[in-house]
Amino acid sequence: MYEYGSGGSDPEKRSSSEYRYSGPFYQDNIGSGSSRSTIGEVKVKEKKKSFPRLLMKVVCVALVFGIVASAAFQATNYAGAKLRGEDAKTAVNEEPSVLPEVEATIPQIGGESQKPSGDVISIVQQCMPSLVAITNVSIREVESFWGFGWYNMPQQREQTSTGTGIVIGQNETELLIVTNNHVIAGATNLTVLFSVDEGKDGASAVEAQIKGTDAGKDVGVIAVPLKDIPPETLSEIKVATIGDSSQLMVGEQVVAIGNALGYGQSVTTGIISALNRDVTLQNDDGSLINNSLIQTDAAINPGNSGGALLNMKGEVIGINEAKYSANQVEGVGYAIPISDVEGIIGDLKTMTNRPEVDAEDMGYLGITCQDVTEEISKQYDMPVGIYLKSVVSGCAADKAGLKKGDIITRFDGIGVSSYDSLRDRLQYYAAGETVEVTVMSSENGEYMEKTVTLTLNSKEEVEAAS
Repeated sequence: MYEYGSGGSDPEKRSSSEYRYSGPFYQDNIGSGSSRSTIGEVKVKEKKKSFPRLLMKVVCVALVFGIVASAAFQATNYAGAKLRGEDAKTAVNEEPSVLPEVEATIPQIGGESQKPSGDVISIVQQCMPSLVAITNVSIREVESFWGFGWYNMPQQREQTSTGTGIVIGQNETELLIVTNNHVIAGATNLTVLFSVDEGKDGASAVEAQIKGTDAGKDVGVIAVPLKDIPPETLSEIKVATIGDSSQLMVGEQVVAIGNALGYGQSVTTGIISALNRDVTLQNDDGSLINNSLIQTDAAINPGNSGGALLNMKGEVIGINEAKYSANQVEGVGYAIPISDVEGIIGDLKTMTNRPEVDAEDMGYLGITCQDVTEEISKQYDMPVGIYLKSVVSGCAADKAGLKKGDIITRFDGIGVSSYDSLRDRLQYYAAGETVEVTVMSSENGEYMEKTVTLTLNSKEEVEAAS
């Protein structure tokens, strides 16, 4: 099964049974409590030998070989010198001549050769200051499996999870960080610890706010007020360099950095194993998202979600997201191609910070809808977005002139590609607020873009009109 790479539990409370050595592996040891087992059924009985006697024999043989080899070497030099007319003593004892240095060339295979632009150590030193560890405190509903009556009702429990973020810029008042939506989803309290502060005495996490998310693409941007960051920390932080994931090739070397297991930033290396892998992931609320991802054999562990997948130039070419989790699978991790979400991240960066509204106050459009995925878009030549299956008469969408068949593509200036991403946006807007919505509307067989202004309804108003 696929699993998000984000973390979860307190590292100090982990069971030792979760840890396994990566090798050596003994085939017959599967399910066995022993540390080693005989390979196969054939057992060879060997005569025991005295180790000291064996060691003396080896030493003696080595000495004899050395003497003979040395004599042969000297004799060869002596004979060669005589043939060349040189003094034999000089030929045997002189220092070897130093060969002139020859500039190495890189073989050209199918095109112009390129020298490596960096090594792992320099890439880590360059990029580590752009990484942060994220801690998300949220409230989750858990089922009660004991008692009777009201005791069996779902219980709310505080839960702490960890992930990673990448510093992507700043505005006049905030430092901006991109991560996965699932790393920050449902946060009641969100804090970041800058990698430049890891291990420093007195260093502490700084509170962050969510600027915006796109659940369909599993990306989100959070902001930290500049005034809350100590000046010495701010002076060491670096903004990540964004690369071009559309130019990636299978076999390229990559470096992954992330807050693995919540222990702090760690580094893994690997290659691009495959491109454009269709991967379906399930959110905590049961909703599914499907995206085309980069596959890598660089380890993507719990807590790595939201971290950087870097090329050998130190450029971010992916946002680490998930791994394939199965006993028989090794080294199958996934990252979101940065070029696929760069526009979305740009939109989210410019958003005004909004607090999440209470569920009973949340605004509604008055629509039923269905996602137009990339696959559906190609098959039916439709824009990617949210297809309106019906519009509730007298409600916000209807009053703004939206109709069945329209496809919503933007909400309040932010791109939305699925119902999940629209619902994620709506939780920051209260009933009665006025927003702009962009739709693609079919006219004479062609889709035309239009933007309308509408006032959001309450849930009660929509239900009454339905």
